[in-house]
Amino acid sequence: MTHSLLMPLAETIAVDPLQALKSFFSEGGFFIYPLVLASVVALMVTVFKAISLRRATVVPEGLAREIESMEEGSTAGRWEALQREFRRSPSTLGRLGSLALKHAGKTQAEITHVVEAAARGEMVRIHSGIQTLDVIITVAPLLGLLGTVSGLVAVFRGLSDASDHLAIAKGIAEALHTTIFGISIAVGAVLSHGWFTRRIELMTTRLECVMADLSRICAKAGSPS
Repeated sequence: MTHSLLMPLAETIAVDPLQALKSFFSEGGFFIYPLVLASVVALMVTVFKAISLRRATVVPEGLAREIESMEEGSTAGRWEALQREFRRSPSTLGRLGSLALKHAGKTQAEITHVVEAAARGEMVRIHSGIQTLDVIITVAPLLGLLGTVSGLVAVFRGLSDASDHLAIAKGIAEALHTTIFGISIAVGAVLSHGWFTRRIELMTTRLECVMADLSRICAKAGSPS
């Protein structure tokens, strides 16, 4: 019986995949709509984080290496060039670096305190969107299960001694559409969340090291102005 149920579905997908996809969503019931919304939000957050977590927008490697080279050698004559680089850079390192240079001449502890206060705001910016993925990971499977349960309630409510067993099996299959869709959304969100979290960890570690070097340079060299 199971084979006879799967054969028409396989033939439909082979003949018209677009129609099969449309049928999948149309038979999912009311809860398919919030799931579609969740999938769109997850996709938008993924694209947003992929753009905002580029190395050039957080810790440009060229700028980081320039700071490290100043730590190794003399800083004479290089302050103005570094200031211009910081002002031109739209990155997190550029904003924090400009702030550190403004407080050059103070003690390293004072510079570090100022930079850390500003860095907390930058961390909020860097982590923006991650909590949205957390919510989708939790909510999408629950919405899918809720849709399936509501569909099964409708199927079992119509049971009787004269019920068509094939129609019942088809109704149960349709009720499972939302579970499949919800779990699929959650799997994609989990993969994106894990990749972005690891990338944030690597970038923030690199940023902390570079800013520690810059704080020492500013404390030793005095005011660049």
